[in-house]
Amino acid sequence: MKFCFKTIAAAMIAIVAASCSSAEKMVQKADGVAVSCDPEVLEVVAGGIDATLSVTYPEGYFNSKAILEVTPVLVYEGGEAAMFPFKYQGEKVKDNFKVVASAGQTVREQVHFDYVPGMEQATLELRGVVKYKDKKWALPVRKAAVGCNTTYMLVDQDGYISLKKDNYQEIVKQTAEGQILYNINSSEVSASQLKSKSLKNFVAAIDEINADSRKTVTGTEIVAYASPDGGEKLNTKLSDNRGKTADKAWGKVTKGKNLASPEVKSIGQDWEGFKELVENSNIEDKDLILRVLSMYSDPAVRESEIKNMSEIYTSLKSSVLPELRRARFIANVEFKNYDAKELVALVDENIDVLDEEALLRAAKLVKNNEKAAALYNKAVEKFGSDRARFNLGVLALKEGKIASAEKAFAKVETKDGDLQNALGVIALRKGNLDKAAAAFKKAGTDNAKHNLGIIDILNGDYAKAAQELADLKGCCFNKTLAFVLNDQLDEAKASAKCRHSRVQYLKAIIAARQGNEAAVKENLEKATKDKFFAERAPKDVEFMYYK
Repeated sequence: MKFCFKTIAAAMIAIVAASCSSAEKMVQKADGVAVSCDPEVLEVVAGGIDATLSVTYPEGYFNSKAILEVTPVLVYEGGEAAMFPFKYQGEKVKDNFKVVASAGQTVREQVHFDYVPGMEQATLELRGVVKYKDKKWALPVRKAAVGCNTTYMLVDQDGYISLKKDNYQEIVKQTAEGQILYNINSSEVSASQLKSKSLKNFVAAIDEINADSRKTVTGTEIVAYASPDGGEKLNTKLSDNRGKTADKAWGKVTKGKNLASPEVKSIGQDWEGFKELVENSNIEDKDLILRVLSMYSDPAVRESEIKNMSEIYTSLKSSVLPELRRARFIANVEFKNYDAKELVALVDENIDVLDEEALLRAAKLVKNNEKAAALYNKAVEKFGSDRARFNLGVLALKEGKIASAEKAFAKVETKDGDLQNALGVIALRKGNLDKAAAAFKKAGTDNAKHNLGIIDILNGDYAKAAQELADLKGCCFNKTLAFVLNDQLDEAKASAKCRHSRVQYLKAIIAARQGNEAAVKENLEKATKDKFFAERAPKDVEFMYYK
């Protein structure tokens, strides 16, 4: 009996020893375990690093009574980040870990790390420990991935915002006018009309134009009319005849004024002039007259309906219709406004001659923001310019003064899409992406659309970013970056037109991804003249095969 117990005990010790030895062999055979990572080069997306690990355990490798703990660790300059270990068990272990068959099996796991500076050249390691009862064996450290791509972090996060446009006209269209009045059913120009105040003012205006080097007469016209009483056919002929007599009168009135012959036009019945005079009159029932005008398109019916209103018609006969029996003398004039150089000079020499539009334009021409701000403040003080208030906020943002920008935008009275976009830019610069996105969507402007593209890049939605930024004019950086991130390399190459060092850096990345070593070298030489890119390039995994 003693012999029997000793034999059984010895057998059990042998079994334990064999199991223990088998578990230890997992360390010895670790080289036979295949490890891969997707992506092979890690990438930071929206502040996180995500990858899929695949580990294949060959047949006969995994001890059926062992437990394996595998800890993914990201080792980087300045430290390391470790996940909670993945735990696996053999087929005979009674626990709740993932079972790995001794016949061989591939397991896949998702890994995630939060990015911290220094991870650009990180190494993803797998550190394993085999456990059997109270014993432990450390597996050789396996490298799963090397390097970490941070290209998306190059995005320009300042946001797109534009100054409010001015309506300054370098060439201002003007007219000088006078008119001849005719008696009812007459096309004869009376002597008194040739000496009327209206024509005297017209001649004086022509003299003033000829004396002003900034003004040029570009064309002249005579426009003849008939009042809308009487038959349409009669009035058409009357209007034509008035054009002819007015043309003769023009020659007398403008003699020696160096004006080209006028183009003579005959309008016939002047219903538009009639409507305008009625609208601006004090006639008690003018609304009724205007309704009649809108109800009937036939001139004869209009006239008949108005005549039916006898009292009203009497008032029209005395105060409105006589003013429509006329011929207008018109000189079309171009006024050459102050050019850019003159505007800048006037800022210092005679700023008070500048109107609101001139002040807004001058603010864009001066060389520094301090002077521009002074001009905007002048426009606010003198004209209550809301566009100037908005532009003061834009200037503050350009200088990075967010608090000052907020104060300026708070004073803007026009609550439009531009203001919403501005508030979104402030939220973007403060890092509040959700608030910024909401403001940009509400704004609905082109700038807001492009700003949504910035948020898409920061959130890792590169396809949408490329769409949002595709029609961006001017600065090409974020647009090119979006194309690069979305692997649209041909589009990225075509859009990279600026000569700025950061665009040259993107061109080097494009060349690296396309395998063009010469272009990588050429563009990096230009980009690394900037200290930031000179320090970044040696650590950038985009160029890991070009060092």
